[in-house]
Amino acid sequence: MKKRKSPCIDVCEFTGPSGWCLGCGRTRDECARWKKMKPYEANIIEKELVLRLSKMTQLPEEQ
Repeated sequence: MKKRKSPCIDVCEFTGPSGWCLGCGRTRDECARWKKMKPYEANIIEKELVLRLSKMTQLPEEQ
């Protein structure tokens, strides 16, 4: 079985109300479990990441 590539881009900054990483959009828990996730679970998260990252760019900055 082929190893799944991590969506991490080495930014790893978890801020804001969502708790999503500013680089890849995953939560801390998702990052920690990524290598052990079943393919279907990782596929679902990968599809959500696109939406999460677009939402983060639309939110006003925290002060």
